[in-house]
Amino acid sequence: MNLFRFLGDLSHLLAIILLLLKIWKSRSCAGISGKSQVLFAVVFTARYLDLFTNYISLYNTCMKVVYIACSFTTVWMIYSKFKATYDGNHDTFRVEFLVVPTAILAFLVNHDFTPLEILWTFSIYLESVAILPQLFMVSKTGEAETITSHYLFALGVYRTLYLFNWIWRYHFEGFFDFIAIVAGLVQTVLYCDFFYLYITKVLKGKKLSLPA
Repeated sequence: MNLFRFLGDLSHLLAIILLLLKIWKSRSCAGISGKSQVLFAVVFTARYLDLFTNYISLYNTCMKVVYIACSFTTVWMIYSKFKATYDGNHDTFRVEFLVVPTAILAFLVNHDFTPLEILWTFSIYLESVAILPQLFMVSKTGEAETITSHYLFALGVYRTLYLFNWIWRYHFEGFFDFIAIVAGLVQTVLYCDFFYLYITKVLKGKKLSLPA
């Protein structure tokens, strides 16, 4: 494992922990898109079904378990534990416009036409756009709490670091995964505007507000 992947994993884990702590400490999931969190739960479930068939390392197994457990815990807190604070009126993105196309694309463009490989490919495609309901929700409300901004920024850093991971692997290992790289580029591009606002506002102590 190279440094970029390790730091990317840490950034991803940090984002998840930040979100869970935000919800638990504030006893509120206001400003959090439940739909995005459901999509991430679907992503991790589809991607890590090989947990029962393919052992790589203790680190790899532990991270898979943590991602799945944390994603479902987040969904549970939003839709059950603190559902009274969930802002469903602003979380209105039509997720079927993300799930259906990515599922169809996974069937058409994959590395190997087997159930686990198709599910893995589906998870890669879906993850690239799973944050859209959250970004859409932020755009509708016009602003995001600082902790929510930190969560989104950490997710963006995770994807950016993983792009460097692919570059490293191609240069030093000759490994090239077209599906993962293109999906990662799409996901990183979605964060670009947010990165600019985060650096120019949030890091200066201002609340992130999006233009109407």
